[in-house]
Amino acid sequence: MYKSYKQKPQGKYYRLNFNLPDKEHLVVDAVGEKIGVMSKTAALNKAKEAGLDLVEIAPMANPPVAKIIEFQKFKYEENKKEQQAKKNAKDVELKEIWLTPRIAEHDLMTRLRRVEEFIGDNNKVMFRVKFKGREMAHVDIGFALLQRVMDVLGEKVGIERDAKLEGRSITMIIGRNRGGTGTATVPQPAPIKSGYVPKPKA
Repeated sequence: MYKSYKQKPQGKYYRLNFNLPDKEHLVVDAVGEKIGVMSKTAALNKAKEAGLDLVEIAPMANPPVAKIIEFQKFKYEENKKEQQAKKNAKDVELKEIWLTPRIAEHDLMTRLRRVEEFIGDNNKVMFRVKFKGREMAHVDIGFALLQRVMDVLGEKVGIERDAKLEGRSITMIIGRNRGGTGTATVPQPAPIKSGYVPKPKA
């Protein structure tokens, strides 16, 4: 076939037919079935026999991958995929939720319901547990609070960045669980012994 195609400068550029580099390629057919690894000449002959083009679709693979398909049809299908991906894509925002070591159960549940809304909209959430004064002697309570958060939210979320102490706060980032099972576990430091024990608010 070997028609001359002018590709627009915007978007992805594909090498095809005689413009492919002189090296072996893994050749696949129009539906993605492997034909085999072959030289450029053999691959071009295979495409010519089918009356189709030879399009390099994965130049960085080892070996590079070329597809036998009509180029205009291939570009049409790729453009449809890109448009659908853009349509489905949402800007991911990082929301922030502040907690205190002594947060009341009702307030915690209210915040977690809001978190579920954020996660449902495909956003990420940063939890920040803020300590004051002598509360810093019991940062383990903050880690335990974040573990409680993960236990309540369950399998619908996963940890994007582990909980860690930053100044007078513990921060942790979560997002939608992309797979896997079980409840994520918050890493906890060794307990800090002290006579001070924060009491939860009524």
